[in-house]
Amino acid sequence: MIINSPAIVIHSLRYSEADLIVLLFTKTSGLRSYLLRGVLKSKRGKIRASLFQPLTLLEIEAFHKDKGSLEKIKEAKIQTIYKTLHTDFVKSSLVFFISEVLKNAIKEEEPNTELFEYLETALVWLDEHETIGNFHIVFLTKLTQYLGFYPDVSVDQAIYFNMLDGVFQNKSSNAYCINGQHVVEFKSFLGTTFEASMEIKLSKAMRGKILAMLLVYFELHLHGFKKPKSLSVLNEIFN
Repeated sequence: MIINSPAIVIHSLRYSEADLIVLLFTKTSGLRSYLLRGVLKSKRGKIRASLFQPLTLLEIEAFHKDKGSLEKIKEAKIQTIYKTLHTDFVKSSLVFFISEVLKNAIKEEEPNTELFEYLETALVWLDEHETIGNFHIVFLTKLTQYLGFYPDVSVDQAIYFNMLDGVFQNKSSNAYCINGQHVVEFKSFLGTTFEASMEIKLSKAMRGKILAMLLVYFELHLHGFKKPKSLSVLNEIFN
């Protein structure tokens, strides 16, 4: 089956001397892996290795067998040309962190249009803005909404955050109920926009605590999720 779809590059892996295996999150078919033969040596082909940098927004034409094997890309081109995402050091660090999170978090080979459009909007926003200190916090918080475990805010005045059940409550009921100033600050990110979240003032230590809490929250709700290896670099930059 031939498909034409927008796609987001999640990961790429060198395979043999000249081939690449790339993992794309497509708008029409969900998460798919593609084998690109000879792309690392080809300089004149329609498909170039440079197209598959992490989180690049593409338009692809591909052949899908839908048998769980590696698919084939017939054509690929840039959908949105980033101005800063792959050249600014801080943003590049965010790109590697986000791509690792998405590689661990998205598993379905089925379309999720709302998730795709959220990621597309978030990446373009990051590319176009300079004040981005809280971006990773609000990005992960909003991402939980599309993955199915956004915190229940109906009792948001409660002091404990029960990470196991994703609710706020007044008493601790299990080992994953936490409280403290980082829980209070985390509530500020619930229901806010990217623009408004950049106005939230956090100390370096507080930002680190909220991020650590969010990653534990992801681990609890996503089978096989692991903390990104790029986390240490991100903490050095933002903390």
